[in-house]
Amino acid sequence: MHTRPFIAPVSFDDPAAALAQVQALYDGSIRHLRESLQRFVDGENPPEHVRACYPFVRVHTDTVARADSRLSYGFVAGPGTYETTLTRPDLFARYYLEQFRLLLKNHGQQLEVGMSSQPIPIHFSFAEHDHIEGNMPPDRRMLMRDVFDLPNLAAMDDGIANGTYEAPLGEAQPLSLFTAPRVDYSLQRLRHYTGTSPSHFQKFVLFTNYQFYIDEFVRLGHEIMRAPLEGGAGAEYIAFVEPGNIVTRRAGVPAEPSDLLGAAPPRLPQMPGYHLIRKDGSGISMVNIGVGPANAKTITDHIAVLRPHAWLMLGHCAGLRNTQQLGDYVLAHGYVREDHVLDEDLPLWVPIPPLAEVQVAIEAAVAEVTQLTGHDLKQVMRTGTVASTDNRNWELLPQRTPERRFSQSRAVALDMESATIAANGFRFRVPYGTLLCVSDKPMHGEIKLPGMANQFYRDRVDQHLRIGIRAVELLRELGVDKLHSRKLRSFAEVAFQ
Repeated sequence: MHTRPFIAPVSFDDPAAALAQVQALYDGSIRHLRESLQRFVDGENPPEHVRACYPFVRVHTDTVARADSRLSYGFVAGPGTYETTLTRPDLFARYYLEQFRLLLKNHGQQLEVGMSSQPIPIHFSFAEHDHIEGNMPPDRRMLMRDVFDLPNLAAMDDGIANGTYEAPLGEAQPLSLFTAPRVDYSLQRLRHYTGTSPSHFQKFVLFTNYQFYIDEFVRLGHEIMRAPLEGGAGAEYIAFVEPGNIVTRRAGVPAEPSDLLGAAPPRLPQMPGYHLIRKDGSGISMVNIGVGPANAKTITDHIAVLRPHAWLMLGHCAGLRNTQQLGDYVLAHGYVREDHVLDEDLPLWVPIPPLAEVQVAIEAAVAEVTQLTGHDLKQVMRTGTVASTDNRNWELLPQRTPERRFSQSRAVALDMESATIAANGFRFRVPYGTLLCVSDKPMHGEIKLPGMANQFYRDRVDQHLRIGIRAVELLRELGVDKLHSRKLRSFAEVAFQ
């Protein structure tokens, strides 16, 4: 086995020094893999299997933390040893630094940083624009499997997040929801599905199921980029990123060398992502997830590793009440989960509660943008249960059984994505919310016809998007400590947010 020389673990009481050691260990491992791979690509056959491992961080405590009970993260559940593997300290530097700071503050114990025994799969060592395998003949690609470690799905399941993981006797308890291989796997998937680098994703994410919203977001993004940096609209945003990592910098903001690497893709990716960038990373990313719960689960499975502060669903729905009008809003406070994609990960008996901080922000945003308050606000918005189904043609099922269930549940709207996004937010401890817009009323004879839909889109998309953006601004102003809810914390929760 051709590995790096052993590096003994080191203890730290300074979060910045601990992060620097994580960076040094990770960089050394990646350098070891890339140099070995380059020799392999050049035709050299290594005599031994090549391996490099992820760094880890560990904390041991003999007491129960006396942490601020108002916080939902930053402390371990009880006495014991806790650790996690880490990856991409360049991408997660701000996040790791905050988690390290809280652990040191809340437990008064040093952090131990060292090299784990978890191998880094060779594919996860590639630079973002490397396409190594495409430059090798098939027999050489097959030989690579014998020389380097490949992704191991057993090392990246979601048992910790699902609450089903039990550490083997004598081993450390987890510190974070995701192991390093699981994070790396999702970073690769995000590039594939959204067509943008994970480094562009911001801490607040909007999801939509219609391209019309993306068109308006792009228009707004370019409008902000043309405005002067001082005194212009959206002054906090410094760049706008589109699929292919095409970066438009704010007027007056100098371009960066990496901007030259962006190029328009020959076709849009499956779930294209767009990003209004703030310098501190707390801007807004927007993803068109298309139609259906499978896409909704797929993209939130992967965005979750970036630890966003909140994600919101802005989409269209079927209104289920005769009193609703096309263009009315629905603020979800409960969900009927008939999407089925999360049944194995999150049992149906688990409630998905509304989060007060998110609900208040969305309602306040609707009131501010529509200029309606109090009783008048009920003219355009209804709070209630949203049902999500995996059957787009539920209207065609015999004996009207879906209608009976919707009525029994008190559902006021139906779509195919919202319950999935909320449930995965609950599962991954990401604050979530849903504001839908009624685009048809199939139970009451108003089905979505092309002419009706086009007029509806013109009238409502701009306002709906502005409401979503304003809701994000209100959540940002609230602050991270208040936003991450204790409602999402389990009995033996991990320390990392």
